[in-house]
Parts: sequence; structure tokens; C-alpha cells
Amino acid sequence: MNLHQQFQSIFKRTPVIQTKAPGRVNLIGEHTDYNDGFVMPIAIQYTACILAAPRNDNEVHVYSVDFQERASFVISHHIPFDKKNTWSNYQRGVMDQLIRHGYKLHGADCLIHGDVPIGAGLSSSAAIEMAAIVAFRSLNDLDISMVEMIRLSQAAENQFVGMNCGIMDQFISGMGQKGMALFLDCRSLDYELVPFPGDTYTVVIMNTRVKRELTGTEYNERRSQCEEGVQLLKKKLPGIQALRDVSIADFEMHKNCLPDIVRKRCHHVIYENERVRAFSEALKEKNTERMGQLLFKSHENLRDDYEVSCPELDLMVTLAMEVPGVIGARMTGAGFGGCAIAIVEKGHEKDVREKIFYEYPVKTGIEPEIYLSAPSQGASVTVL
Repeated sequence: MNLHQQFQSIFKRTPVIQTKAPGRVNLIGEHTDYNDGFVMPIAIQYTACILAAPRNDNEVHVYSVDFQERASFVISHHIPFDKKNTWSNYQRGVMDQLIRHGYKLHGADCLIHGDVPIGAGLSSSAAIEMAAIVAFRSLNDLDISMVEMIRLSQAAENQFVGMNCGIMDQFISGMGQKGMALFLDCRSLDYELVPFPGDTYTVVIMNTRVKRELTGTEYNERRSQCEEGVQLLKKKLPGIQALRDVSIADFEMHKNCLPDIVRKRCHHVIYENERVRAFSEALKEKNTERMGQLLFKSHENLRDDYEVSCPELDLMVTLAMEVPGVIGARMTGAGFGGCAIAIVEKGHEKDVREKIFYEYPVKTGIEPEIYLSAPSQGASVTVL
């Protein structure tokens, strides 16, 4: 059965809308977003999809095709966290945020399916949040902008799900455009679309299949260490609010006032912000040598200073860099597993696949996954 038929079979009615929102891969700018810094992601061709129809009551019924599970809740001023069907907390979270911000909502029947790999660092959670909030906006005819939906979706993940993420994932899922990378200032939300030469290069995403479990653990610890760095640097640089306000020159002058571990974390973020700016310019100029240098330096700092890589990610990057036609590679996403990326000249994708599929399992005992993607379109709704 297709999704439309499954909706009819489960809910005994016909869906009226379909929403889609993509996952993302970050070309460069890792762990900078929650430091008010700069990032450069693309929306990928893998998406979360929701078919939905409004109800006349205040009940929300959700069915996950992928988990083959059903969850229900009542729209109220206190929507409970679901400890059993945890996949439903993304829908619960965005609806909770809409209610808290005064939006009037009716019940809904929703069927959910996604092909964004879960736990791979490709933002399957942001994809489902954005697909859900776009669906709720459409079903309830809400007057709410895409940027506001992005903010509420981020708040849902921070406050309801408990993952203290920055705004990049939801922003690119909502605002991505086909054929474009997105240079984003995570403080002002000013952004620039930068053409990605998809006729010349492919983004190869290499999944280590090492599972990431980040909520409440190392990710939030890194964020706290960055905040500690800001408070200590403020004694020397009273005008700063976040690490994005610290120049490389000022950091080098005052870094010895920081504890070793905090200094390492700050070093990565401050230098990574400069790499994002430089990568944007190199992409515009099609300076592939410079792009490659910046990608690998990003990986080195994530491995050595931010300490969010792992042996499997390091191996993926090493293997990719050995293939002719690869201009650069690095880990991507929050780390501790998940994916690495390589930017590869057209025609060499098969060489990368063969290298990874042959050598990675021999050295790790894990069968990898590889996805190819060009920059894709952000969240959308279709009236059925």
C-alpha cells in the first residue's frame, strides 16, 4: 500500500494535506550554531513526510509507518511527554510550543513516514518537527511565518525533547533551496544562498553506523564548556556575549586564562567560525583546493580540540581522502558516531563507495551506508 492507502486503512478517512521536510548535512561549521556562530548546511533529498486530516475534537492521533506504532494525545495546556512511543514527542513538542504561544489548534489524524536515517547525524528529528509544524499550520490556517515555525521547532527540541540543539537543523530544513548551500548567521538569522556546483560535484554522505545517543550527555556538556569559556573571557573582553564575538587575535591573547579543556573547546569554535566564512568564499570562487583544506582542518579540530569524533569517523575520512577525485572530507553533525561527508568530483562517486564498502568493514566489523545528495528543497505542503 502507498501512504495514501495506509492513511485510509488506519484512520478510515482521506488525508487532505501532505507535508515534507528534509534532513540536512552540514558542509562546514560544526558546534558553532549554539555559540551564535556561522554554519553552512544543505538540505538533503531524504525527508520526513506527514499525511494529515483535521478532526472536529481536540484529539491528535499519530501513526508511524516506520515504527508501526500508534500514539494519541489530547490538546491541552499540558501535553505529556511519551516515554513509551518516544518518536511521537517531536509532534507533541511542536504542538506544545504552538499552544504556549497562543495559537488555537484543533485535533488531527497524522500518518508519518521518513527516509532520513535515524541516529546518523542527518537531523531526522528536525525534519519531522518541521514537517509536523507545517502540517499543523496548514490544518489550522495559522498566521505564522517560516522563521517563527523554525524557532518554535527548535524550542520544542530544547524544552520538550531535551536536546539542547542550536537553530541550524530546523532552519535549513525549513529554508533550504534546491541547488544551494546556505550560509547562516545563527544569531541574527541572516542568511545567504550560495550556489553549489551540483553539475561538477556530489556530496557523498558516509554513515559509520555507530549509533549516536546525545540527549543530555556529551553534547550538552560541550555546550556548557563553551558557556564557561565565554564567562571567563568576559573578564578580559567585557563586550562579548558568545564565542562568535571573540576574534582569533583576542583568543590567542587571552586563551591562557582558560582551563585546558575549556580552551580546547573554545579554540575549535572560534577557528571554525572563520573556516565557515572562508569556505563560503572558496565555494563562490570554486577554489576546490582551499575548500578541501578547510574541510580537513575542521575535522582535525573536531577530533583533537572538541573531541567529538571517534575511530570510525576518523577512518571514514582517511579512506575517502585516499580516493582520487575527493576534494575534501570531514565528520559532520554532532559527532560521537554518525556520518562523515566528502565532496567528490562527478564520476568518482563509485570509487568512494567501493573503497568504503571494501575497507571499512574489514577494519571495523561494521557494514557502512552511503548516500548521495545534491542540495534539495526545504519544507513544503501539498493540498491533496
